[in-house]
Parts: sequence; structure tokens; C-alpha cells
Amino acid sequence: MFARAVWSIDLFGAEIRLDPAWILVAALMVWSLLSGFFPGRLPDLGKGDHVLLAIVATAGLFGSIVLHDVAQALARRRVSQGRVLRHDLAPDRVAMPEEAPQSAGSELRIAIAGLAVPFALGALAWVAFVALSRAGISPPVLALLEYLALINLALASLNLLPAYPLDGGRILRAARWRASHDLAAATREAGQVSALVALLLVGSGFVSLFSGAMIVGGWQVLIGILLFLAAPQAPRLPKRPLVEAPQVTGGTVAQFMSGSLHTAKPEDTLAEAIDRIILRHSRSFVPVTEGEQLLGYVDARLISAIDRENWDDTHVADIYVSSDETNTIPPDLEMGTVMRRMITGGPRKYMVAEQGRLLGVVTLADLTSHIAMQQELDQTGAPGLAEPVGYLRA
Repeated sequence: MFARAVWSIDLFGAEIRLDPAWILVAALMVWSLLSGFFPGRLPDLGKGDHVLLAIVATAGLFGSIVLHDVAQALARRRVSQGRVLRHDLAPDRVAMPEEAPQSAGSELRIAIAGLAVPFALGALAWVAFVALSRAGISPPVLALLEYLALINLALASLNLLPAYPLDGGRILRAARWRASHDLAAATREAGQVSALVALLLVGSGFVSLFSGAMIVGGWQVLIGILLFLAAPQAPRLPKRPLVEAPQVTGGTVAQFMSGSLHTAKPEDTLAEAIDRIILRHSRSFVPVTEGEQLLGYVDARLISAIDRENWDDTHVADIYVSSDETNTIPPDLEMGTVMRRMITGGPRKYMVAEQGRLLGVVTLADLTSHIAMQQELDQTGAPGLAEPVGYLRA
């Protein structure tokens, strides 16, 4: 339950979802500042003052991370000429947008927009530190500005590492994508480099630990582990692209969606939903409706998180994920857009709805089966299909 909880904030039209795991990272940041930086800079201050400065400095660091994501989200909206999609900010996923960029050029521009933020903030904090030092401002303020300058420049340097999904890794992926014209291959290569960089960071961190640099070494190990955990997310794509999105760009979701639906009701128990739909009809993804109104969905992953002995007492209403723009799409959306989302890390299944009414479901597995059949027919010279095989129009 805790792992799925997030805090969502909306900044300049960009939805940033913060994972509660950042609480642990914030606690480690405060501890490391209390262990060295502020006591070393301000030995005459009391413990309470050091704690306050450490909390303010940590808040400043998190502000920089959020501004970094906002800058990337705004750049993403500009290159896509549309609304910014959600950014999930979690320690083990760094900054993972819901949708992949549309081109290598847009990937590069988004990464550069993110990189510019910590460099700019670090430079501004350093200029303020130097200027205020000459003006005789109180030492605590100067120490805080010095830390913010150093940490933002360190954050910018970290983001330059060729480790996906850091900005340097995105730049590497964009370069390989432009050279190979193959997003899946470029993403795989970025993931492999990321894993190598992560292992090098962990190794150097252990060297620092054994050399007595406990705080520096500990952070190197932690960052390396987080990057290693994030690296497998990069090559989640197939070993070769299942299909180039332009092959289905001419169609809309309404042409490809399945209209053969099995839905659950909020009052159903999990045991009833499993017996009546999941097992009987071999469905792992089940929309939840009330009358004609679409409410959301449940799937095997959500149900498996509930202990089996509680299935008779737990209702679908207790666990379903609400329908929103991250899992529900309109029927007139171009299928090429949906395919790009699916094969580049987005959801594999979408509910199709109009004015709150469920029309169908579209999945990556169904689409790829149809496309493989269409390609086989094309190779044998058979006429094209007027409608996707096995799919019902709503």
C-alpha cells in the first residue's frame, strides 16, 4: 500500500508525482548534513540550529529536483504541442515520464532543459554566496547558499553521467536513436551503459568507504544502487521493435479496440470477480463500471497484493484504480500515438471511453497479434483487411 502511494503536485501544468520513499532519502540527507557540512562550517551554532539548516537545505535540494522535472515537463509539452504527461519521481526510478519522446531531437531538447536547471541554480547560489560574503551577511545564510551552490552543481554533474534515465543517459539514447533510427535498440544500449556506470559507482563507493570517507562513499553506493535498479527499466522494450508506429498511424483506437467486454461492479468481491471474469474468461485486466459509467479497473497485480483469505471480504471498490488520462483514452485517438506509448514503457492496456462510457479495451498483445497477421498477409499478397481481425467496433 505504501509503495503505491504518491503525493501529486501541479506546477505550471506539469503533474509531478512524488513517491513517499523520498522521505527516507530526505532523512539520509539531513543526517549527512548534520554529520559534517553544517557543524564543520558553523561550529559555534547549537544542535537545533544545525538541524534547522539541514532541513532547509534538504528542502532546497528537493526543490531543485522538482524544478528539474518541471523544466523537462514544459519542454516535453512544447515539443509535443500538447499537454504535459505525468512525471513519476521515485528514488528507484529517478524521473520517469509516462510517454517516450516522439523523436531523437525532442529527447535531446528535453534532456538539455533538465540539465540547465541545476547548473543555473548552482550558478545563482554561488553568485549570491560571493556577493553576500562581501556584504557581511550572517554565516548561517552564507553556509546555506554555499551548500545549495555545491549541491546543485553536484546534481548537474551527476545528471551528466551516461546512465539512463539521468539526462546524460537520455542524451546518449538520443544520439544512438538518431544514428540507428531504432528506439528499442538505443534504449537497450542506454540501459546496458547505465548498468555499467552504476556498478562503477558502487565499486568506487566501497573504495571510499574503506578509505574512511563514510558519507561520500555511502552516497556513491546508494546512487549506484538506485541507478542499477533504474537501468532495467530502460530495456523493457522488445529486443527489436514490434512495429513502427507509422504502420498504424492511419487508424484510430476505435478501429483496433476490442468491444467484447467483461466488466466488474464495485460491489463485487474479489472472489466473485476472479471466478466470474478472470478465470472463466482468462482476463487479467478488468474494467470496473457502474451502469454505463466507467469507474476504473482492477487487474491481477492489484488482486495479488491482497491476501487470498481476504478475497471474500474485499470488494472491487476497495482496490480499483480510478479511470483517468493515464489509463483511459478516447476512441478517436490515433493508434500510432498509443503504440508509441505502449512500446516505450507506457501501460500495455488502455480502456477506451467517451463521455465516461466504456466503449472497449485496447492492449499491446492484441495489437501485435493483429499486426503480425497483417504483415503475413501482406507478404503473401493477400488483400488488406478492412477491419482488424478479431476486433469488434463499438
